[in-house]
Amino acid sequence: MTVDTTDLLRIATAQMNPTVGDIAGNLAKVRAARADAAREGADVLLMTELFLSGYPPEDLVLKPAFLGACLKAVEALAADTADGGPAVIVGFPRLGEAGRHNSVAVLDAGRIVAIRDKVDLPNYGEFDEKRVFVPGAMPGPVNLRGVRLGIPICEDIWGELGVCETLAESGAEILLSPNGSPYYRGKIDIRHQVVLRRVMETGLPMLYANQLGGQDELVFDGGSFAFNADHTLAFQMSQFEEALSVSEWERGPDGWACRPGLMSRLPEAEEADYRACMQGLRDYVNKNGFRTVVLGLSGGIDSAICAALAVDALGEERVRTLMLPYRYTSEESFKDAADCAKALGCHYDTVPIEAPVQGFLDALSDMFEGTESGIPEENLQSRTRGTILMAVSNKFGSMVVTTGNKSEMSVGYATLYGDMNGGFNPIKDLYKMQVYALSRWRNAHVPPGALGPSGVVIPQNIIDKAPSAELRPNQTDQDSLPPYPVLDDILECLVEREMGVDEIVARGHDVATVHRIEHLLYIAEYKRRQSAPGVKITRKNFGRDRRYPITNRFRDR
Repeated sequence: MTVDTTDLLRIATAQMNPTVGDIAGNLAKVRAARADAAREGADVLLMTELFLSGYPPEDLVLKPAFLGACLKAVEALAADTADGGPAVIVGFPRLGEAGRHNSVAVLDAGRIVAIRDKVDLPNYGEFDEKRVFVPGAMPGPVNLRGVRLGIPICEDIWGELGVCETLAESGAEILLSPNGSPYYRGKIDIRHQVVLRRVMETGLPMLYANQLGGQDELVFDGGSFAFNADHTLAFQMSQFEEALSVSEWERGPDGWACRPGLMSRLPEAEEADYRACMQGLRDYVNKNGFRTVVLGLSGGIDSAICAALAVDALGEERVRTLMLPYRYTSEESFKDAADCAKALGCHYDTVPIEAPVQGFLDALSDMFEGTESGIPEENLQSRTRGTILMAVSNKFGSMVVTTGNKSEMSVGYATLYGDMNGGFNPIKDLYKMQVYALSRWRNAHVPPGALGPSGVVIPQNIIDKAPSAELRPNQTDQDSLPPYPVLDDILECLVEREMGVDEIVARGHDVATVHRIEHLLYIAEYKRRQSAPGVKITRKNFGRDRRYPITNRFRDR
């Protein structure tokens, strides 16, 4: 028996990797996805939020020429649909009578069938859409190929303005939500909960399409899915992989439902964090046109995991590592760095820094005469290493990968114009203990899509030994910092949870230690403002999420 076309709808969900500002390239991706959808017999292709511009476009939408180019791309796509193939739902920024909107265009039969504007503009954490967009009017459903589709855009399903309820009340039969939802740990469970709430409130099934790819600090992990009105998960697409999946929707006596479809495996916490760091680094390097990267490989845990991430993201032939030893560099560190580079198969050079450091000391000897040697002299080592890495970067066009973790960045345990030099930091939002956890995970697993080898790529001795900057004899990090499990817990309370000192002390921490860490956190703000961007992994990263003043005398006393 032939099912009437209005009772069966095949929807292709595309979680693709756009590049902000590359309108021609993004248009080509939509066209390629539409061709794939056509081959699979889809009626509709659903792209993600602001796909044609790339997301988030930030202040690019203030440029009339940019908005004009996006509109031309929409018109070109609309013309494509005259061929009778799949209709297209695609996000783009547009200039309307009231101002600039975050919009979607519904394209079919050679024309723009409808435009819907985002109502609820997020203005928290990494989002500041109210700065560049105006909210749209409450939307009604779009009648597309005999089906009334509600199209709430991202925050329209997250917020409490009642967009989904309005769509249901005005006759929507299926909710299709294009999203640009960035990754943080555990985010996919939160997305499921949000969608389920809207499904329960409206009694309608919802398809949630999410963007993929790295954009500066943000990583979009895909993971598109659908829930039926009976609260069951109908299909689940993969995370961290470009994909197109066609789902079949059938109208029955109780309304529309998605037939059971693809159920991709979702990664556990360590795998997801690692793949997010890998995705963010890969896209930052490739989208900004770097052929290779270079980093200092010290024999420590942070540089080792960054080297592993770089090889996994880019391949061994695109990664150069430098050991930059000084008189305090131990034989253990020499061996560990060499073993790590060998295990990863990447290029490895040794560039001693004794002579250039001594040159700086000689140049400053008259000015420093009569003073005690200390941190300024130690920091000359780090700054010399930074200068050499930047020279290699300039000579060979390689981007410097910087390697400081969130624990160090929090308390200022890093040297401006030294180890902070670099273009991108894949572990910037990982606390030290998370770096250890991910290192152990990587030694036991090869993540999907990784270009690096299997087996132990971070020597066990690097994981086991006490961390040290090796700027003076027998130095360890814990000479000046609490043990990392203690430090990380205090920092997470201060940064992610915004807890007061009394609350943190009640968890069992020493009050003087908490006050000291809070002070170090605040006074290091000026350093963080000058640090390289890095992948967002936690709910509150430094940069987009946490915006504290540099000049700040507040202390929780």
